[in-house]
Amino acid sequence: MIQHGGIQMLGIIGAMEVEVEKLRAKMTETEMKTVAGMNFCRGKLGGKDVVIVRSGIGKVNAGICSQILVDLYQVDGIVNTGIAGSLRNEINIGDLVLSTVAVQHDVDAGGFGYPAGEIPQLGVKEFPADERLLALAEEACREANPDISTFKGRVASGDQFIDSKEKKDWIHDTFDAYCTEMEGAAVAQAAYLNKVPYLIVRAISDKADDSAHMDYSEFEAKAVEHSVNLMLALVKRI
Repeated sequence: MIQHGGIQMLGIIGAMEVEVEKLRAKMTETEMKTVAGMNFCRGKLGGKDVVIVRSGIGKVNAGICSQILVDLYQVDGIVNTGIAGSLRNEINIGDLVLSTVAVQHDVDAGGFGYPAGEIPQLGVKEFPADERLLALAEEACREANPDISTFKGRVASGDQFIDSKEKKDWIHDTFDAYCTEMEGAAVAQAAYLNKVPYLIVRAISDKADDSAHMDYSEFEAKAVEHSVNLMLALVKRI
């Protein structure tokens, strides 16, 4: 088993209640606190000190949530769980994507000479995930979800629900991304600025194309189940 030292308090962020309620139900020694309209649940999960919180949808919520975790709870690691739309044919509904890097596909400062996705004056275009967390999560996936495929790659985030093939193809071609969702890169940026290790975990709930509305409800529950299985196996390794 890969060993990972250094993370004493892990922050776990989900975008929706369905993503965090199953994990919260497995916690012990819990203590709840509401900040900025978000309910932070501190306690133990699998013997590990964690704070679990629903950020709400979108990059602003995710960024605020991440900063609260750092400032109020002094987390020294953040994992953002959730669901996403696949951007590659080989990544199917129910599969998992672990971030290698994250980028914001809806950032466009091209008028100032910046490439798509790069935030002016920040100095970086994308935010690398923590390599040790990534390795631990990959190992945990093999144990907890042997029936599905797990991929490692770039996660593209934006304040848009992607449901057209044209937009899906543009994000894939521009960023070489594996999946698209609405929070991860904001968590990644906050982690980068605070020098905190992070990882994005995304279970695929739709194909991010013209079938997205049809797929989403039907497969959401299975996608969340895979994320929960992974998180329970991951915290044992940290």
